[in-house]
Amino acid sequence: MNSKPKDWVFSDPRLQKLRQEYDTYTSEDFKVWKILFERQMPNLPKAASKAYLDGVEIVGFSADRIANFEDLNQILAKTTGWEVQVVPGLIDDDLFFGLLNNRRFPSSTWLRKMEQLDYLQEPDMFHDAFAHMPMLTNQPYVDFLEKLSGIALKHINNPWAIQLLSRIYWFTIEFGLIKEGGELKIYGAGILSSAGETKFSLSNEPNHIDYDVRRILNQEYWKDRFQDKYFVIENYEQLYESLPEIEEVLEEMLLEKRQ
Repeated sequence: MNSKPKDWVFSDPRLQKLRQEYDTYTSEDFKVWKILFERQMPNLPKAASKAYLDGVEIVGFSADRIANFEDLNQILAKTTGWEVQVVPGLIDDDLFFGLLNNRRFPSSTWLRKMEQLDYLQEPDMFHDAFAHMPMLTNQPYVDFLEKLSGIALKHINNPWAIQLLSRIYWFTIEFGLIKEGGELKIYGAGILSSAGETKFSLSNEPNHIDYDVRRILNQEYWKDRFQDKYFVIENYEQLYESLPEIEEVLEEMLLEKRQ
């Protein structure tokens, strides 16, 4: 994988050339977006990280308008140099990390139906856009995302390495907390798009643990219920600065596995 040029992913035949067909969204789609937005957004001014709240302002998300990727890409280009890449849904790991390593955030464009408001097996565009994209305006956060993906690509043919790195992604990008002004705040997208987990993650029920690379790499997670542990960073620079340690501990664990 290392011998490939950085932009190999754009010529890979598996990466379909898709775009958001904004005119095809139905009245039900707009209603679903509005319901989900109005159900969750009021919870976030007191619960979410300042970076997320600032990001919502920057990208201009609102209840009455489904996120428009064309507009969003112009905004992101000016703020952090990132862009949204339309994908049909879940994609292979190498394509996923290949896009992130090229500062492209993969997102579907389909929205859940009214009868699926509370549970989806696969993330839809509301999760991808509402929960992830405001954070793409934060430079240390996206720099971390880009470089973490580069580490994953080095080990893309080793399923154990990818499993370990997915734990870092899970407990930061998807389910991370940050301490701001002495209070716990949310920046993980998996929490930001869930009203129930927003409340639970900040309560006294789960364990809140200081960000610890080695512990995260040794920590399994589950997808079908709330986490019982959340890792807390001090600031987004801490994520970026932990990249050398992630590589070092990962190599240690891979060596142990081989012995």
